[in-house]
Amino acid sequence: MQLGSSSPGVAGSELTRLLARLADAPPVDVRPAFAERLGHWLSWTDAISLSTALNAGPSDAAPARSRALGGDEADFQRVRAALSASIAAGPADAEASPTDFSPYRRHCAARQQAMLEAVGALRQRLRDALSRRSPSLARLAALDAVMDQALAPHERRLLALVPLRLQSHFERMARTAGDDPGWTATFRDDLDHVLQAELAHRLLPAQGLLDALRTHPTT
Repeated sequence: MQLGSSSPGVAGSELTRLLARLADAPPVDVRPAFAERLGHWLSWTDAISLSTALNAGPSDAAPARSRALGGDEADFQRVRAALSASIAAGPADAEASPTDFSPYRRHCAARQQAMLEAVGALRQRLRDALSRRSPSLARLAALDAVMDQALAPHERRLLALVPLRLQSHFERMARTAGDDPGWTATFRDDLDHVLQAELAHRLLPAQGLLDALRTHPTT
């Protein structure tokens, strides 16, 4: 996510590019270094928690044997497929008029909440799997938990801009469509693409945890 910018999403991500295209504006190219932005986001208590996780020694208890990686892979794919399908299904209720954005706003809010809950639970399950695998992977899981807690409020605040960008795009299309009724189908496609890109963005940390499990198979 980009600190101090009205462009939600990881810099250079598909989500950022889509939102910039809908706003008919180029993505911001000049950005502070990642470490500088991270420093602005982390409070001193977050820094202490991060340092504690980094410096934690190995646990005295032997790690329990974890389930096969295929179970974690299947879990990830199941969550992604279910969320993707719910996005593709579109709004559950019909608009009162072609220029009524309300159903799309409710659809965005519902899908964002579903992503927040399902991806958060998946990420925790993957952290649990890492913790059972080895002491070094348990440290990685602890680091991810600290970063999740520290950065989640900022991410939620910036991703809340997504429906606002979509509404602006909707209203602009409605004004310029004239007598062409096909603009609503085009908007629905744009809506789907943006929410699918947001899903890919939200899954990035879980994908990283899964990659760590892949490189440290169960013995």
